[in-house]
Amino acid sequence: MQMRDTDKAFAGQVPEVYERYLVPLIFEAYAVDIAGRVASRRPARTLEIAAGTGVVTRLLANALPDDASIVATDLNQPMLDRASAVGTSRPVTWRQADAQQLPFEDGQFDAVVCQFGAMFFPDRPKAFAEARRVLAPGGVLLFNVWDRIEENEFAALVADTLAEMFPADPPRFLARTPYGYYDRARIERDLRSGGFARSPGIDTQAERSRAASPRHPAIGLCQGSPMRSEIEAHGAGALSEATRMCEEAIARRFGSGFVEAGIQAHVISIEV
Repeated sequence: MQMRDTDKAFAGQVPEVYERYLVPLIFEAYAVDIAGRVASRRPARTLEIAAGTGVVTRLLANALPDDASIVATDLNQPMLDRASAVGTSRPVTWRQADAQQLPFEDGQFDAVVCQFGAMFFPDRPKAFAEARRVLAPGGVLLFNVWDRIEENEFAALVADTLAEMFPADPPRFLARTPYGYYDRARIERDLRSGGFARSPGIDTQAERSRAASPRHPAIGLCQGSPMRSEIEAHGAGALSEATRMCEEAIARRFGSGFVEAGIQAHVISIEV
């Protein structure tokens, strides 16, 4: 499925919902992992791209020495505004930037990290080439992407529920973009096209997604991403009704109280 221009737009109420519901639901466990991988290399200069609302940034600020610089970027200024408002334990540099055209000099960073952002790059080899360009010799690109949607149970159930609600024009954002870049061979080809000569390390990592109630994943997945606008396009009241229907579907499958489901992602590392 072809990615839409709107798939990259995180604005309006999305940053707040994203930070409140999606970060604890699906992002935190992988943020701890990828921040730990970066910290183990002790980089003096780290660039984060597609930083979102800053869950990895906050962990890097805690894990890296105070004299290690951190620059966190995102295409969407509203996401950075939310990240800055949440704050970090020490100063970092927040900067709006397109991953396909980074405003930094060659060889400026020891590590480039990207948490669940590569799926949103319209031209991934170009974005990887930019990451390689700004890395110093011996530097590393570390990023993660979701595995296929079927391995991510809450997302798969929400996508199926919305397809039943809107059969003529189902919102396909989840399968199209965040869960659409999972093929390991394709990732390796894109890295080679971006100028990386070495073979990447790719770890497939399963985690558990947990929430206090079925409503939390329903709100997060329906309202905390660009899929929100796809649902709203179905008319007044569509967003609240879709959220309610997804909540009910999650309750039927996983229970009406605390809920837990499987999530899975690939973690990729490659050196210059």
